[in-house]
Amino acid sequence: MCLIITIIMSILAIQNLVSENYLTGAVQLSISIGFLLLLINNIQRTRCERNGTCYNGCSITNWIASLFKKKP
Repeated sequence: MCLIITIIMSILAIQNLVSENYLTGAVQLSISIGFLLLLINNIQRTRCERNGTCYNGCSITNWIASLFKKKP
């Protein structure tokens, strides 16, 4: 699902940027980048869980996840 949304939003962003709709293109590009980060995070966590090497987390996006942690 993340891959499909990433591809669609990237194509729409490129089309809007080419046709000089900069605000719409920038919003779609940021959405596309967000879903790309989610996709990378899911792939790395799946690899990590399969190998059994998840100790402190092996994700590029760990610093993003740390921003949204619940505080006791």
